Amino acid sequence: MLGKNQGKTVSKLLSNLNKLSSTLHEEWIVRVLEDLTNSFGPAGYEREVLSKIKGYMQNYADEIMSDKLGSLAFVKKGDSERPRVLLAGHVDEVGFVVSGINEQGFLSFAPLGGWFDQVLLSTRVIVRTQKGDLHGVIAAKPPHLIPPEEANRVITKENMFIDIGASSLDEAKNMGIRIGDPVIPYSNFTLMKNGEVAMGKAFDDRVGAVIAMEVVRRLRVDNIPHPNTVYGSATVMEEVGLRGATTIANLVDPDVAIVLEVDIAGDVPGIPAGQAQAKMGKGPCIVTMDASMIPNQALKDLAIRVAEENNIPYQLSLVAKGGTDAGRIHIHKVGCPSLVIGVPTRHIHSAASIISLSDVNNAVKLVIEIVKKLSAETVRKLTEW
Repeated sequence: MLGKNQGKTVSKLLSNLNKLSSTLHEEWIVRVLEDLTNSFGPAGYEREVLSKIKGYMQNYADEIMSDKLGSLAFVKKGDSERPRVLLAGHVDEVGFVVSGINEQGFLSFAPLGGWFDQVLLSTRVIVRTQKGDLHGVIAAKPPHLIPPEEANRVITKENMFIDIGASSLDEAKNMGIRIGDPVIPYSNFTLMKNGEVAMGKAFDDRVGAVIAMEVVRRLRVDNIPHPNTVYGSATVMEEVGLRGATTIANLVDPDVAIVLEVDIAGDVPGIPAGQAQAKMGKGPCIVTMDASMIPNQALKDLAIRVAEENNIPYQLSLVAKGGTDAGRIHIHKVGCPSLVIGVPTRHIHSAASIISLSDVNNAVKLVIEIVKKLSAETVRKLTEW
Protein backbone atom coordinates (compact mmCIF):
# COMPACT_ATOMS: atom_id res chain seq x y z
CA MET A 1 0.00 0.00 0.00
CA LEU A 2 1.30 3.44 -0.91
CA GLY A 3 1.67 6.05 1.77
CA LYS A 4 -0.26 9.32 1.56
CA ASN A 5 2.70 11.30 0.21
CA GLN A 6 3.65 8.49 -2.18
CA GLY A 7 0.09 8.45 -3.52
CA LYS A 8 0.22 12.20 -4.16
CA THR A 9 3.56 11.79 -5.95
CA VAL A 10 2.20 9.05 -8.22
CA SER A 11 -0.96 11.07 -8.92
CA LYS A 12 1.12 14.13 -9.84
CA LEU A 13 3.40 12.02 -12.03
CA LEU A 14 0.44 10.54 -13.89
CA SER A 15 -1.06 14.01 -14.36
CA ASN A 16 2.22 15.30 -15.78
CA LEU A 17 2.47 12.31 -18.10
CA ASN A 18 -1.07 12.92 -19.35
CA LYS A 19 -0.28 16.58 -19.98
CA LEU A 20 2.90 15.62 -21.85
CA SER A 21 1.00 13.07 -23.94
CA SER A 22 -1.68 15.62 -24.76
CA THR A 23 0.94 18.19 -25.78
CA LEU A 24 2.70 15.71 -28.06
CA HIS A 25 -0.61 14.79 -29.71
CA GLU A 26 -1.44 18.45 -30.28
CA GLU A 27 2.01 19.15 -31.74
CA TRP A 28 1.56 16.26 -34.21
CA ILE A 29 -1.80 17.68 -35.32
CA VAL A 30 -0.36 21.16 -35.93
CA ARG A 31 2.68 19.83 -37.80
CA VAL A 32 0.59 17.62 -40.09
CA LEU A 33 -2.10 20.25 -40.59
CA GLU A 34 0.52 22.80 -41.64
CA ASP A 35 2.15 20.38 -44.06
CA LEU A 36 -1.10 19.26 -45.67
CA THR A 37 -2.77 22.66 -45.94
CA ASN A 38 0.33 24.18 -47.54
CA SER A 39 0.31 21.38 -50.12
CA PHE A 40 -1.08 21.57 -53.64
CA GLY A 41 -4.35 19.73 -54.16
CA PRO A 42 -7.41 21.21 -55.87
CA ALA A 43 -10.24 18.86 -56.84
CA GLY A 44 -8.97 16.26 -59.28
CA TYR A 45 -5.32 17.03 -58.55
CA GLU A 46 -4.92 15.70 -55.00
CA ARG A 47 -1.97 13.33 -55.54
CA GLU A 48 0.60 15.40 -53.61
CA VAL A 49 -1.62 15.54 -50.52
CA LEU A 50 -2.56 11.85 -50.73
CA SER A 51 1.09 10.84 -51.00
CA LYS A 52 1.91 12.76 -47.83
CA ILE A 53 -1.02 11.24 -45.93
CA LYS A 54 0.07 7.76 -46.97
CA GLY A 55 3.55 8.53 -45.68
CA TYR A 56 2.26 9.80 -42.34
CA MET A 57 -0.09 6.87 -41.77
CA GLN A 58 2.04 3.92 -42.84
CA ASN A 59 3.45 3.54 -39.31
CA TYR A 60 0.03 3.67 -37.62
CA ALA A 61 -2.40 1.86 -39.92
CA ASP A 62 -2.78 -1.92 -40.13
CA GLU A 63 -3.51 -1.51 -43.82
CA ILE A 64 -3.71 1.30 -46.36
CA MET A 65 -6.17 0.95 -49.22
CA SER A 66 -7.18 3.16 -52.16
CA ASP A 67 -9.95 3.28 -54.71
CA LYS A 68 -9.39 4.05 -58.38
CA LEU A 69 -10.20 7.75 -58.03
CA GLY A 70 -7.41 8.08 -55.47
CA SER A 71 -9.26 8.24 -52.14
CA LEU A 72 -7.27 6.60 -49.32
CA ALA A 73 -8.43 4.46 -46.41
CA PHE A 74 -6.09 3.81 -43.47
CA VAL A 75 -7.32 0.92 -41.36
CA LYS A 76 -7.09 0.33 -37.61
CA LYS A 77 -8.32 -3.12 -36.59
CA GLY A 78 -10.08 -3.47 -33.27
CA ASP A 79 -11.76 -6.33 -31.43
CA SER A 80 -14.03 -7.22 -34.35
CA GLU A 81 -13.95 -6.99 -38.15
CA ARG A 82 -17.49 -5.60 -38.06
CA PRO A 83 -18.91 -3.09 -37.64
CA ARG A 84 -16.80 -1.07 -40.04
CA VAL A 85 -16.62 2.56 -38.95
CA LEU A 86 -15.78 5.02 -41.73
CA LEU A 87 -14.23 8.37 -40.73
CA ALA A 88 -14.17 10.52 -43.84
CA GLY A 89 -12.51 13.87 -44.53
CA HIS A 90 -11.98 15.16 -48.06
CA VAL A 91 -8.61 16.52 -49.11
CA ASP A 92 -9.39 18.45 -52.28
CA GLU A 93 -9.40 22.21 -51.93
CA VAL A 94 -11.30 24.76 -53.98
CA GLY A 95 -9.13 26.00 -56.81
CA PHE A 96 -9.15 26.85 -60.48
CA VAL A 97 -8.11 25.47 -63.85
CA VAL A 98 -6.62 27.43 -66.75
CA SER A 99 -9.29 27.77 -69.44
CA GLY A 100 -7.52 30.05 -71.92
CA ILE A 101 -4.43 32.10 -72.78
CA ASN A 102 -4.87 35.40 -74.62
CA GLU A 103 -2.47 37.09 -77.02
CA GLN A 104 -0.95 39.18 -74.20
CA GLY A 105 -0.18 36.05 -72.13
CA PHE A 106 -2.92 36.51 -69.52
CA LEU A 107 -4.84 33.44 -68.35
CA SER A 108 -8.58 32.98 -68.10
CA PHE A 109 -9.71 30.44 -65.53
CA ALA A 110 -12.63 28.29 -64.46
CA PRO A 111 -13.45 27.39 -60.85
CA LEU A 112 -12.90 23.99 -59.25
CA GLY A 113 -15.52 24.19 -56.52
CA GLY A 114 -17.52 27.15 -55.28
CA TRP A 115 -15.96 30.62 -55.16
CA PHE A 116 -17.52 33.94 -54.17
CA ASP A 117 -16.34 36.43 -56.79
CA GLN A 118 -15.65 39.19 -54.27
CA VAL A 119 -12.86 37.25 -52.51
CA LEU A 120 -10.82 36.67 -55.68
CA LEU A 121 -9.27 39.97 -56.79
CA SER A 122 -5.62 40.37 -55.72
CA THR A 123 -5.41 36.74 -54.60
CA ARG A 124 -1.92 35.40 -55.23
CA VAL A 125 -1.95 31.98 -56.88
CA ILE A 126 0.25 29.08 -57.92
CA VAL A 127 -0.20 27.56 -61.37
CA ARG A 128 1.15 24.01 -61.65
CA THR A 129 2.56 23.45 -65.16
CA GLN A 130 4.46 20.74 -67.00
CA LYS A 131 7.64 22.75 -66.30
CA GLY A 132 6.96 23.46 -62.63
CA ASP A 133 5.02 25.88 -60.48
CA LEU A 134 4.47 29.50 -61.50
CA HIS A 135 3.36 32.36 -59.27
CA GLY A 136 0.63 34.71 -60.39
CA VAL A 137 -2.14 37.01 -59.21
CA ILE A 138 -5.84 37.28 -60.01
CA ALA A 139 -6.49 40.73 -61.45
CA ALA A 140 -8.92 42.79 -63.53
CA LYS A 141 -9.13 46.13 -65.27
CA PRO A 142 -7.47 48.86 -63.13
CA PRO A 143 -10.04 50.79 -61.04
CA HIS A 144 -8.75 54.10 -62.46
CA LEU A 145 -9.97 53.01 -65.91
CA ILE A 146 -13.42 51.73 -64.93
CA PRO A 147 -16.27 53.96 -66.21
CA PRO A 148 -18.46 55.50 -63.47
CA GLU A 149 -21.47 53.41 -64.47
CA GLU A 150 -19.43 50.23 -63.79
CA ALA A 151 -17.63 51.38 -60.66
CA ASN A 152 -20.22 50.09 -58.19
CA ARG A 153 -20.78 46.74 -59.87
CA VAL A 154 -19.26 43.52 -58.58
CA ILE A 155 -16.54 42.30 -60.91
CA THR A 156 -17.25 38.66 -61.75
CA LYS A 157 -14.64 36.00 -62.33
CA GLU A 158 -15.46 36.00 -66.05
CA ASN A 159 -13.95 39.51 -66.18
CA MET A 160 -10.84 38.57 -64.22
CA PHE A 161 -7.58 37.03 -65.38
CA ILE A 162 -4.42 35.53 -63.93
CA ASP A 163 -1.26 37.52 -64.50
CA ILE A 164 1.89 35.33 -64.47
CA GLY A 165 4.16 38.14 -65.66
CA ALA A 166 4.09 37.07 -69.31
CA SER A 167 3.72 39.59 -72.14
CA SER A 168 2.62 37.35 -75.00
CA LEU A 169 0.91 34.09 -75.83
CA ASP A 170 4.20 32.53 -76.93
CA GLU A 171 5.94 33.63 -73.75
CA ALA A 172 3.20 32.08 -71.59
CA LYS A 173 3.38 28.83 -73.54
CA ASN A 174 7.17 28.77 -73.24
CA MET A 175 6.75 29.11 -69.47
CA GLY A 176 4.86 25.82 -69.61
CA ILE A 177 1.23 27.00 -69.49
CA ARG A 178 -1.37 24.69 -71.02
CA ILE A 179 -5.15 24.60 -70.97
CA GLY A 180 -6.24 22.49 -68.00
CA ASP A 181 -3.35 23.42 -65.70
CA PRO A 182 -4.57 23.50 -62.06
CA VAL A 183 -4.34 26.61 -59.88
CA ILE A 184 -4.56 27.17 -56.10
CA PRO A 185 -4.32 30.22 -53.84
CA TYR A 186 -0.86 30.98 -52.51
CA SER A 187 -1.40 31.21 -48.75
CA ASN A 188 0.82 29.71 -46.07
CA PHE A 189 -0.33 28.23 -42.77
CA THR A 190 0.06 30.74 -39.93
CA LEU A 191 -0.44 30.44 -36.17
CA MET A 192 -2.21 33.33 -34.44
CA LYS A 193 -3.26 34.30 -30.91
CA ASN A 194 -0.27 32.65 -29.19
CA GLY A 195 -0.75 29.44 -31.13
CA GLU A 196 -4.42 28.99 -30.23
CA VAL A 197 -5.75 29.91 -33.69
CA ALA A 198 -4.57 28.95 -37.16
CA MET A 199 -5.04 30.68 -40.52
CA GLY A 200 -4.50 29.17 -43.94
CA LYS A 201 -6.02 27.75 -47.08
CA ALA A 202 -7.56 24.30 -47.62
CA PHE A 203 -8.90 23.91 -44.07
CA ASP A 204 -12.00 22.80 -46.01
CA ASP A 205 -11.41 19.99 -45.59
CA ARG A 206 -7.91 18.90 -44.75
CA VAL A 207 -8.88 19.67 -41.16
CA GLY A 208 -11.32 16.75 -41.39
CA ALA A 209 -8.73 14.47 -42.92
CA VAL A 210 -6.25 15.34 -40.16
CA ILE A 211 -8.87 14.53 -37.51
CA ALA A 212 -9.43 11.11 -39.11
CA MET A 213 -5.67 10.57 -39.24
CA GLU A 214 -5.19 11.56 -35.60
CA VAL A 215 -8.02 9.31 -34.41
CA VAL A 216 -6.42 6.30 -36.11
CA ARG A 217 -2.95 7.30 -34.91
CA ARG A 218 -4.10 7.78 -31.33
CA LEU A 219 -5.97 4.48 -31.26
CA ARG A 220 -2.61 2.92 -32.11
CA VAL A 221 -0.13 4.84 -29.95
CA ASP A 222 -2.39 5.00 -26.90
CA ASN A 223 -3.48 1.37 -27.36
CA ILE A 224 -7.16 2.31 -27.10
CA PRO A 225 -9.50 -0.69 -27.38
CA HIS A 226 -12.44 -0.40 -29.78
CA PRO A 227 -15.08 -3.03 -30.67
CA ASN A 228 -14.92 -2.50 -34.44
CA THR A 229 -12.63 -1.81 -37.37
CA VAL A 230 -11.95 1.86 -38.10
CA TYR A 231 -11.39 3.10 -41.62
CA GLY A 232 -9.98 6.60 -41.57
CA SER A 233 -10.19 8.07 -45.05
CA ALA A 234 -9.02 10.96 -47.21
CA THR A 235 -11.49 11.41 -50.04
CA VAL A 236 -11.09 13.23 -53.34
CA MET A 237 -13.24 15.54 -55.48
CA GLU A 238 -15.78 16.46 -52.82
CA GLU A 239 -15.91 20.07 -53.98
CA VAL A 240 -17.06 19.07 -57.47
CA GLY A 241 -19.82 16.64 -56.52
CA LEU A 242 -18.92 14.31 -53.62
CA ARG A 243 -17.30 11.91 -56.08
CA GLY A 244 -14.70 10.31 -53.81
CA ALA A 245 -17.37 9.68 -51.18
CA THR A 246 -19.16 7.32 -53.55
CA THR A 247 -16.07 5.28 -54.36
CA ILE A 248 -14.69 5.14 -50.80
CA ALA A 249 -18.04 3.81 -49.58
CA ASN A 250 -17.89 1.13 -52.25
CA LEU A 251 -14.35 0.23 -51.16
CA VAL A 252 -14.97 0.16 -47.40
CA ASP A 253 -18.63 -0.93 -47.29
CA PRO A 254 -19.16 0.83 -43.93
CA ASP A 255 -21.75 -0.06 -41.31
CA VAL A 256 -21.65 3.45 -39.82
CA ALA A 257 -19.95 6.68 -40.89
CA ILE A 258 -18.77 9.91 -39.30
CA VAL A 259 -17.91 12.60 -41.83
CA LEU A 260 -15.40 15.12 -40.50
CA GLU A 261 -15.79 18.57 -41.96
CA VAL A 262 -15.59 22.29 -41.39
CA ASP A 263 -18.70 24.18 -40.34
CA ILE A 264 -19.58 27.78 -41.11
CA ALA A 265 -18.66 29.97 -38.15
CA GLY A 266 -21.41 32.53 -37.60
CA ASP A 267 -19.44 34.64 -35.12
CA VAL A 268 -18.52 37.35 -37.64
CA PRO A 269 -20.23 40.71 -38.32
CA GLY A 270 -23.45 40.65 -40.33
CA ILE A 271 -24.66 37.14 -39.42
CA PRO A 272 -28.10 37.17 -37.76
CA ALA A 273 -28.73 34.81 -34.85
CA GLY A 274 -30.05 31.53 -36.13
CA GLN A 275 -28.49 31.77 -39.59
CA ALA A 276 -25.19 30.13 -38.61
CA GLN A 277 -25.02 28.78 -35.07
CA ALA A 278 -21.37 27.69 -34.85
CA LYS A 279 -18.84 29.80 -33.00
CA MET A 280 -15.10 29.38 -33.22
CA GLY A 281 -13.51 28.05 -30.03
CA LYS A 282 -16.73 26.71 -28.48
CA GLY A 283 -16.22 23.08 -29.49
CA PRO A 284 -16.86 20.90 -32.53
CA CYS A 285 -20.30 20.96 -34.12
CA ILE A 286 -22.69 18.05 -34.28
CA VAL A 287 -24.55 18.88 -37.48
CA THR A 288 -28.28 18.31 -37.16
CA MET A 289 -28.98 18.73 -40.88
CA ASP A 290 -27.47 20.02 -44.10
CA ALA A 291 -28.65 20.23 -47.69
CA SER A 292 -27.33 16.75 -48.52
CA MET A 293 -28.24 14.70 -45.44
CA ILE A 294 -30.38 14.44 -42.34
CA PRO A 295 -28.28 12.36 -39.92
CA ASN A 296 -29.27 9.12 -38.29
CA GLN A 297 -31.04 10.42 -35.19
CA ALA A 298 -29.86 7.65 -32.86
CA LEU A 299 -26.26 8.29 -33.93
CA LYS A 300 -26.69 12.03 -33.40
CA ASP A 301 -28.11 11.41 -29.92
CA LEU A 302 -25.24 9.04 -29.15
CA ALA A 303 -22.71 11.73 -30.10
CA ILE A 304 -24.44 14.28 -27.86
CA ARG A 305 -24.55 11.84 -24.95
CA VAL A 306 -20.89 10.88 -25.37
CA ALA A 307 -19.82 14.54 -25.48
CA GLU A 308 -21.72 15.32 -22.29
CA GLU A 309 -20.53 12.22 -20.44
CA ASN A 310 -16.91 13.07 -21.24
CA ASN A 311 -17.18 16.83 -20.66
CA ILE A 312 -16.23 17.56 -24.26
CA PRO A 313 -17.55 20.95 -25.40
CA TYR A 314 -19.81 20.73 -28.45
CA GLN A 315 -22.29 22.77 -30.45
CA LEU A 316 -25.38 21.89 -32.44
CA SER A 317 -25.62 23.43 -35.88
CA LEU A 318 -27.75 23.36 -39.01
CA VAL A 319 -26.41 24.13 -42.49
CA ALA A 320 -29.26 25.06 -44.83
CA LYS A 321 -27.03 25.30 -47.91
CA GLY A 322 -24.18 23.04 -48.90
CA GLY A 323 -23.48 19.39 -48.31
CA THR A 324 -20.72 16.97 -47.43
CA ASP A 325 -19.44 13.50 -48.31
CA ALA A 326 -22.15 12.19 -45.99
CA GLY A 327 -24.64 13.04 -48.73
CA ARG A 328 -23.36 10.08 -50.72
CA ILE A 329 -22.15 7.80 -47.93
CA HIS A 330 -25.47 7.71 -46.07
CA ILE A 331 -27.24 6.25 -49.13
CA HIS A 332 -24.58 3.60 -49.81
CA LYS A 333 -26.30 0.31 -50.71
CA VAL A 334 -29.40 0.08 -48.48
CA GLY A 335 -28.22 2.98 -46.30
CA CYS A 336 -25.44 3.72 -43.82
CA PRO A 337 -26.14 5.51 -40.50
CA SER A 338 -24.13 8.70 -40.80
CA LEU A 339 -23.29 11.88 -38.91
CA VAL A 340 -21.29 15.03 -39.66
CA ILE A 341 -18.99 16.53 -37.04
CA GLY A 342 -17.63 19.92 -38.05
CA VAL A 343 -14.94 22.36 -36.94
CA PRO A 344 -16.27 25.95 -36.90
CA THR A 345 -14.31 27.85 -39.55
CA ARG A 346 -14.32 31.49 -40.55
CA HIS A 347 -14.02 32.56 -44.19
CA ILE A 348 -14.28 29.15 -45.88
CA HIS A 349 -13.74 28.95 -49.65
CA SER A 350 -11.22 31.75 -49.55
CA ALA A 351 -7.44 32.02 -49.52
CA ALA A 352 -7.34 32.46 -45.74
CA SER A 353 -9.68 30.62 -43.37
CA ILE A 354 -9.38 30.71 -39.58
CA ILE A 355 -9.94 27.93 -37.02
CA SER A 356 -9.42 27.37 -33.30
CA LEU A 357 -7.06 24.47 -32.65
CA SER A 358 -8.99 23.65 -29.47
CA ASP A 359 -11.99 22.77 -31.68
CA VAL A 360 -9.81 20.38 -33.67
CA ASN A 361 -8.46 18.72 -30.53
CA ASN A 362 -11.92 18.36 -29.03
CA ALA A 363 -13.24 16.90 -32.28
CA VAL A 364 -10.54 14.23 -32.06
CA LYS A 365 -11.50 13.45 -28.46
CA LEU A 366 -15.19 13.25 -29.34
CA VAL A 367 -14.68 10.94 -32.30
CA ILE A 368 -12.45 8.60 -30.28
CA GLU A 369 -15.07 8.33 -27.55
CA ILE A 370 -17.82 7.67 -30.11
CA VAL A 371 -15.71 4.99 -31.81
CA LYS A 372 -15.25 3.24 -28.46
CA LYS A 373 -19.05 2.94 -28.19
CA LEU A 374 -19.72 1.57 -31.67
CA SER A 375 -20.06 -2.13 -30.98
CA ALA A 376 -22.06 -4.45 -33.23
CA GLU A 377 -25.03 -4.21 -30.85
CA THR A 378 -24.90 -0.41 -30.70
CA VAL A 379 -24.67 -0.09 -34.48
CA ARG A 380 -27.52 -2.56 -34.96
CA LYS A 381 -29.74 -0.47 -32.71
CA LEU A 382 -29.04 2.68 -34.80
CA THR A 383 -31.43 1.36 -37.43
CA GLU A 384 -33.80 -0.57 -35.20
CA TRP A 385 -37.39 0.66 -35.44
